Amino acid sequence: MAWVTTFTYAESEGALREVYDDIKGGRAEVHNLYRAHSLRPHTMLASDYLYKTVLHWEDNTLPKWLAELISTYAAYLCGCDYAVQNHGANFRLFLDDPERAEQIWAALEAGRLEEVMSAKELAMLRYTAKLTVHPADVSKTDVDAMRTAGADAGEIVEVNQLCASFNYYARVLNGLGVELDVGPTGIQPEDGLPWQK
Repeated sequence: MAWVTTFTYAESEGALREVYDDIKGGRAEVHNLYRAHSLRPHTMLASDYLYKTVLHWEDNTLPKWLAELISTYAAYLCGCDYAVQNHGANFRLFLDDPERAEQIWAALEAGRLEEVMSAKELAMLRYTAKLTVHPADVSKTDVDAMRTAGADAGEIVEVNQLCASFNYYARVLNGLGVELDVGPTGIQPEDGLPWQK
């Protein structure tokens, strides 16, 4: 499951069991991402709260499909298959247009996003790429490009937080060798099924 010791829900006790109960919802098992925190359950709480606020907070204004695409793109650039599979599925689910989803992903892989995205979406994705791959080179110009393309300040903050948090998740997952969780105890339909291209 990972390169460090982890515990299933059934194996958990004490503080770990309490944290698992807080985050697993109606699922029978805790996602592998969270199980990777088994030895430091307090970090699991912070990771879960970050995820929920950055991606699912009700006051966020970016369309859900775009938020998922930004997250998936950051994970893709980090080489994090776990997050690409999970959030690529969510991007497709929320976009609810399989043909357009295929066009977007093909353009992303080919480095031709300008062919399929609006100016605003493109500026957000370019910012995501630069912040992920060359963070020290990000400047006010990159933020201004999003603003010029029509993004408001709140949307810019959302893009920043999505990108930064999925860089964090990619490094947790890749850095501990966390395997994709699938099957009856893993990803549930409401979470988005694993994305098979």
